[in-house]
Amino acid sequence: MINLRQIEAFYAIMRTGSVTEAARVLNVTQPAVSSALKQLESRLKMMLFERTGGRLWPTAEAKALFPDVSEIFARLSAVERFSQDLAGGSRGVLSIAATPPLCDGYVAKAVATFVATRHGVKVSLQALASPVVLDRVINREVDLGVVYEPVVSSAVLTEEISRTAIGCIVPRRHPLARHATVRARDLAAYRIITYLPQALLRPYVDSVLTEQATPLRISVETGTSATAIMLAIHGAGIALIETALFSARPVPGFVMRPLEPRIELKSLLLRPRRGMTSRVLDDFIVHLRQTFA
Repeated sequence: MINLRQIEAFYAIMRTGSVTEAARVLNVTQPAVSSALKQLESRLKMMLFERTGGRLWPTAEAKALFPDVSEIFARLSAVERFSQDLAGGSRGVLSIAATPPLCDGYVAKAVATFVATRHGVKVSLQALASPVVLDRVINREVDLGVVYEPVVSSAVLTEEISRTAIGCIVPRRHPLARHATVRARDLAAYRIITYLPQALLRPYVDSVLTEQATPLRISVETGTSATAIMLAIHGAGIALIETALFSARPVPGFVMRPLEPRIELKSLLLRPRRGMTSRVLDDFIVHLRQTFA
């Protein structure tokens, strides 16, 4: 069968006009180029060059064949460039899933700043509930996940990527904005916006609420930090939520005040225990750590 070495010899001769120059370009001997050309002509059952005046002249058949051969080598060059880009981390595909507060905040920021300098990278980013993120990572449907603790699974590798806290989001001119920190008793006079009882982060908020002897006035319960912040913006009350989303995406005219004592929760990076890796994935993880830091 025709092989690439034979086609390469033909292509080099067509480009350089001689066996000598073709051998130099290919870094092989002249007999090797002549042999490859003879094998190709034998396989094709046609003459590709005529020797006149000590030079090789392409036949009409060779000229007709050359555009298709040129396209083959153009594609090979493209593959070589693409593989170099993959090795250098400037091309590739990433699939990421994250719990909504982290996805809408620092993860989205990391993705945006990462692709801004790597135009050959394509990213799929999904905001999903933490159990779904874990399931996607275990089944290798995504390259990595970012969730809040806890995560208990031997099928994934976990890495603490940051810590955040429960805090209050209030207007800049609100009385609580003058406090460096806020205690549960400071919230008693105000309407509270926080998570639904079944939400993953509600137990962290409940640990604050139990510190208050008189029950706090919860006016709205919602499923996400983003909705809680929007409710606070529209005057529904004080948003008592995790603070990572607001830190990553501040709202003009509003401030975040941490609770005292501090109620911390960890953000975890999840990867399949036996997942594949790539240069672009490794580079993104480094960039993600830096963004959270």
